[in-house]
Amino acid sequence: MSLHMWSKRWLRISFILLMILITCSLLLFVNLLMDRQNNNSNLSINQVRLAVNPLLLELQQKQPQLADQSTQGHLRSLAQENGIELTYVGLDGVVVISSTPSLEGTQLNLQSVLHYDLNQAAQVMDDKQSLNIAFPVIDGTNGSQIGNAIFTVPLSMVVVEQPLTSAFWVMITLAVVSLVLGTCLIAMKRKVNKHLLSPISQLKGHAESILKGKYDQPIQYSRVDEMGELYAMLDLMRAEIMHLNAERIRQERAQKELITNISHDLKTPITTVKAYIEAILEGLCTDEQTLMEYMEVMRTHTDKTARLVEDLLVHALQELGQISVEPREVYSLATFQHMLQPIAHMVEMRGLNYEAPLSIPNVLMQIDSTRMEQVLSNIVFNALKHTAPGDTIRIVTELDAGQFKLTIADTGQGIRAQDMPFIFERYFKGAASPSNSYVQEGTGLGLSICKSIVEAHGGQITFSSKEGQGTIFQIHLPIC
Repeated sequence: MSLHMWSKRWLRISFILLMILITCSLLLFVNLLMDRQNNNSNLSINQVRLAVNPLLLELQQKQPQLADQSTQGHLRSLAQENGIELTYVGLDGVVVISSTPSLEGTQLNLQSVLHYDLNQAAQVMDDKQSLNIAFPVIDGTNGSQIGNAIFTVPLSMVVVEQPLTSAFWVMITLAVVSLVLGTCLIAMKRKVNKHLLSPISQLKGHAESILKGKYDQPIQYSRVDEMGELYAMLDLMRAEIMHLNAERIRQERAQKELITNISHDLKTPITTVKAYIEAILEGLCTDEQTLMEYMEVMRTHTDKTARLVEDLLVHALQELGQISVEPREVYSLATFQHMLQPIAHMVEMRGLNYEAPLSIPNVLMQIDSTRMEQVLSNIVFNALKHTAPGDTIRIVTELDAGQFKLTIADTGQGIRAQDMPFIFERYFKGAASPSNSYVQEGTGLGLSICKSIVEAHGGQITFSSKEGQGTIFQIHLPIC
């Protein structure tokens, strides 16, 4: 069930329950009104008892003096003071004393005039809005009944007016509560629609746009609440996806460009080597000196081809996260001497001055000699792009803070300030020295590969450069 359908059903059920509550309250109020109009249900004997008790007490105590006129007058006046009429009837039905003297001595039918029950008396009351209620008169000495006192009391004395104030305020309270509850339900429904269902629907649209690759539309929400936080997080996700997508497109473009460049760079030396081989086979080398020159050119182009293939292989391993570094325990003196010999030859062949390390510390290290030689070759080859004949490349080795420190410095043109943040990124290629035209532009992978190899050894590579004054690369490697 969708959230929209759930909210509609929940609101409908809430209104039904609210209407049931209001209906029950109205029925209760109407029932109270009907009970109030029904006098029989509101009759009470208590006030009558309070009024007739003095008369009953007098009748019991002055039973022998009832024939006395003064006693009868006293009883009549006492009844009049209490707002009732008295008719005292003997057990034989003869009226002994009455508030209406003309009735005294008359015979009454006791079965029709004696009503001890208040409700029964109310049913046979006359139109004067008064009723006759009978009380037995008991002899105080032996406890036997000696007569009946019939009291004519106004209806107002026996009818208890039940106040409707409490019921009225209960109804008012219920009405107000129902009104507030209904208003709250409507407000809640609108709030759910405005601040929950509608934003969720908009989020669905934004998610569909992202799924279709439309990342440029910002996701915004005006309120600062939980939904606003969700919108902000989704917008951050959109921006991150847009950045990753742009990075992926840039990387794919760079990879295509890399393949194109490497294909072109491989084609040139291979074609050159093939041409020289064909020249040798055709007998164009008439002497040994010419043959050696041809062989030197072929070796140079073969080295370049091998370097390009190696860079491409390491790059592929980087992409797979499987760059092959196999450190072994070696002594630094012999290892780095073996690495630096071909580097010195390569630098001097380019017409640059080479300064070898004055001394190489002989410590036990765990390194992959092949990969570390690749690091040194890439850094020196990168230095050749930024130097000209007559410049100097200097290599220094020393121990620093318990680590083997290797410094490669050149006096070339340096690195431009705008290029410094990117030199360790893949595919980035800085500008080569204009005077060093014979150095081919690289693939943009060399320094990135160097950083990966050094970090795989647990080391760190840093650089410093100033345009026009050269560049210094420093490699720190842990020792055993």
